[in-house]
Amino acid sequence: MIERTLFNADHEAFRDSLRRFIAREIAPFHAAWEDQGYVDRDVWRKAGANGLLCQTMPEEYGGAGVDRLFAVVQFEELTRAGCSGIGFSLHSEIVAPYLLRYGNEEQKQRWLPRLASGEAIGAIAMSEPGAGSDLQAIKTTAVRRGDPYLLNGSKTFITNGWHADLVIVVAKTQPDAGAKGTSLLVVERGMPGFETGKRLKKLGLKAQDTAELFFDNVKVPASNLLGAENSGFISLMQELPWERLQIAIAAVASAQVAIERTVEYVKKRQAFGQAVAAFQNTRFTLAELQTQVQIAQVFVDRCIGLVLKGELDTATASMAKYWTTDLQCKVIDECLQLYGGYGFMWEVPIARQFADSRVQRIYGATNEIMKEVIARAMGLPAR
Repeated sequence: MIERTLFNADHEAFRDSLRRFIAREIAPFHAAWEDQGYVDRDVWRKAGANGLLCQTMPEEYGGAGVDRLFAVVQFEELTRAGCSGIGFSLHSEIVAPYLLRYGNEEQKQRWLPRLASGEAIGAIAMSEPGAGSDLQAIKTTAVRRGDPYLLNGSKTFITNGWHADLVIVVAKTQPDAGAKGTSLLVVERGMPGFETGKRLKKLGLKAQDTAELFFDNVKVPASNLLGAENSGFISLMQELPWERLQIAIAAVASAQVAIERTVEYVKKRQAFGQAVAAFQNTRFTLAELQTQVQIAQVFVDRCIGLVLKGELDTATASMAKYWTTDLQCKVIDECLQLYGGYGFMWEVPIARQFADSRVQRIYGATNEIMKEVIARAMGLPAR
């Protein structure tokens, strides 16, 4: 195995403390959270008190001002622990960076410290019933009426949506301008006309609250416009490479832990008078999978290095997202097969991984869209 050289002693010390937090405050309760369809809000406050939220934000806004490798450690450890219901990554490394990068000083002071403490939970609302990966097709509108915008429309598949105290909403402020007429508005819990729909029941990620959101003439103050009006699509495109790499980081971590658990299982499981690990098919399958995951880890670590330098481009992030999530699903499927009938039992972690992994190829834009992005970057003409 190639040694990973990204992390220093501080990162590894944080990894150890995070594992202890997960073991104490998350893992014992996760199965119950899966049954109820959301994590208890109290875990957000505990995470904030332990400095686990918005770590990469500057200290003046409640963060720790650390590099994104600390976020990488968190993605990996939550994934390895099977704690798929925890929405910290979207809150801290998608919502908060939008506020930091595009918000004015008043907005940053108003919202970021609350996110860092866990007092407020953040979400971002892009997908709609008729517009998933195609962000240019969104129907939600925000029409200026004096000071406020009148926001109308609906969103679906929104992570942290049921708990959310503030939501970055993607809306058309100039509907006839296509992508150039898109803006970002921050909607806060309690605004009249803003309603949270039912928690959606999903194939996997059962403890993660995922909800529908509805906006009926919500009066959003102009002071809640994030960035310049009609610049939302550009903002989204600038942030998507890091979002997609986060998915890739989790994909490789998930695949690696699936292999490790399967190796331990096949050593103990007996069939036809010998350990399942003794069969050549088992050994060759796991050897092939480990080789592929090692290759993926090297590529993802290279992409992380580019992020740290501000050099990760959209096409490369798309390559990482599509290839690693395809691999994740392949690895987990083949590992589950080696468990036999036990792999189909929900209480066995590989079954949860199987269910949780499938959405990785869908969110952050589907893997088919990733291939389209890569092809365009190669100069290949589209019809």
